[in-house]
Amino acid sequence: MGSNRKRPFGYRMELGEVVFHPAEAETVRWIYDSYLAGASYNALVDKLRERGIPYDEGRPWNKNMAARILADRRYTGDGGFPSIIPEGQFGMVQARRQEKVSPRKKTPAQKELRKLCGGSPPAWVERQMSGLLNRLIRHPELITCPVLEEEPPPEAKKLRRELDELLHRPPVDEAQAKRLALQLAALQLNDIGPEEYETLRLQRLFQGRTPMEELEQVLLHDSVRRITVSNGAITVLLKNNQTLEGGNGT
Repeated sequence: MGSNRKRPFGYRMELGEVVFHPAEAETVRWIYDSYLAGASYNALVDKLRERGIPYDEGRPWNKNMAARILADRRYTGDGGFPSIIPEGQFGMVQARRQEKVSPRKKTPAQKELRKLCGGSPPAWVERQMSGLLNRLIRHPELITCPVLEEEPPPEAKKLRRELDELLHRPPVDEAQAKRLALQLAALQLNDIGPEEYETLRLQRLFQGRTPMEELEQVLLHDSVRRITVSNGAITVLLKNNQTLEGGNGT
């Protein structure tokens, strides 16, 4: 049985004009954002049923309803309808829908991306990720420790004072100075946190590399902890817990 809707989901008639239906229009935006973030039709339907905003009164959401919304160009403003979805986002959704129709064998890097994203990301995520990693290859100094430098422990302060006093009190007891310096170095090494250690490791990992022509699985695995996809851009959590934003300009 066909739909009883007289106009696209997301709109209503008011004083003879087509206007936004606020709750439905927000749901349309959510559908586009979620699909671009990697959600499947089944996942969309499950969440849409939870949201409690019906497509048609008395009929539960199904995959055809979600697919119809994702394919409807009127949401970009065509046909005299107010625009709900930007043209660029609509185009990205159509590209992902085409990818789903003609799936290709995934590369190791694409499989790694799936793990890091927690689902199947659209193709543009791979392009943004390649751009971001190539930026770090060209500028490894962008990798910085996200943890603010803390005060050295009291024992390290005490050793530093003793060493300074010894070095400024001739004649210098070289054996004692060496012993204090080694103790201080050991304390400072033990005080290095995991973020600082990972920052140094990542900087060495990216230094001297040649920019990638295509995404490399090993570099992706060794440097990235998690990827979040939202609103046509990625947010990347490196293994030193530093957060970087990706986008069309990376």
